[in-house]
Amino acid sequence: MNFNNQANRPSWHEYFMRIAMLAATRSTCLRRQVGAVIVKNKKVLATGYNGSPSGLKHCLDVGCLREELGIPSGQRHELCRAIHAEQNAIIQAATSGVSIEGGILYSTTFPCILCAKMLVNSGIKEIYISEGYPDDLSKEILEEAGVEIHRLVVAPSREIEDLMK
Repeated sequence: MNFNNQANRPSWHEYFMRIAMLAATRSTCLRRQVGAVIVKNKKVLATGYNGSPSGLKHCLDVGCLREELGIPSGQRHELCRAIHAEQNAIIQAATSGVSIEGGILYSTTFPCILCAKMLVNSGIKEIYISEGYPDDLSKEILEEAGVEIHRLVVAPSREIEDLMK
C-alpha cells in the first residue's frame, strides 16, 4: 500500500475517528465495541475503549449480566461491569496528569448520560460520533452545556476492518 498518496490522505477528523475505531477493537464488551479519543490542538491526549476495570475479569470471560437480564441498550448502566470508552479516556488523561479541558472527543458511539456528564465537567467542547445511542437525556445535557455534536461517518481502513472480523 502506498501511504504517501495524497488522494488517500485522511482529513484530521477522519484520522482521529479511525484511531477511535482502532481503539474499539480492544473492547471486551459482548454487546457493543466502542472506542474514544480525546484530542486538543490536533494532538492525541488520551484513548479509551469499553471493558472491565484494570485487572478484573472481562465480560468475554464471565458473560454479560445485562444480556442475561435482558436490559435494553441505554438503560440501567450501573448493571454493567465495564467502564465506557469515554470514561476510560478521561481516566487515562487524569492518571497521566493531562488536562483535557477544551478538547475534542472522537467516539464511535454517542455518549450515554453518565459519560455526557463527565465530558461536560471535564471541559470537552466538541464531540464527533460515528453512530447514535438511545439516550435523550444525554443529548439534552450536552446541548444545554453548549457542547457541539457532529456526526462523522468514516469508512474503516482495510487494516481496521480486518481487526474487526
